[in-house]
Amino acid sequence: MRSNDDLIKANILIVDDEETNVLLLQRILQRAGYESITTTTDPTRVRTIHHEFQPDIIILDLMMPHMDGFEVMEELSRHIPEGTYLPILVLTADSTPEARRRALSMGARDFLLKPFDQDEALLRIRNLLETRRLHLRLMSQNESLEERVRERTIELERSLETLRRTSEQRRMLLAHLADVQRTAATALGKEGPEVGEGTEAEVGATE
Repeated sequence: MRSNDDLIKANILIVDDEETNVLLLQRILQRAGYESITTTTDPTRVRTIHHEFQPDIIILDLMMPHMDGFEVMEELSRHIPEGTYLPILVLTADSTPEARRRALSMGARDFLLKPFDQDEALLRIRNLLETRRLHLRLMSQNESLEERVRERTIELERSLETLRRTSEQRRMLLAHLADVQRTAATALGKEGPEVGEGTEAEVGATE
């Protein structure tokens, strides 16, 4: 989801053991323009569907046989990477504070009470999808920034290595020049006395 228009392309998963509820939600979403909708009345298949379908939002009934919505959220939490924002919209007839607190603590982001208003349902779904879109955009920007930082770090390390080598070459060159100067000075020192002695002899002879 990279723009507002892309919201209708979001992958939506509906999980409800009542076929009539599933069909109703599916028709509402399709009329609103949503194109990618997967449904199941078997909550035990949610993990497999999540892996294959990669939903952007899950609309999840709480009260289901064999595996209720709480158990579905608990199982999903073990397989969704930390830091991933996957909104779960709980669909339930249980309006008690206890059910709400428990669902929120297990990963639900919003509630839709049965029977629900269609316009409200669409607004809640769109708000959650928009939040996920912003989250994905932020993650992409962070990854891009981290990549630029890594590239810049590599460049700096290469520059430092080049400077280190240049400094080492300069040090070796200076050491070589110093050796040359010492050798030249030694050679001049050896030649100096011989020249001086010869001069004195010549002066004596002249006298």
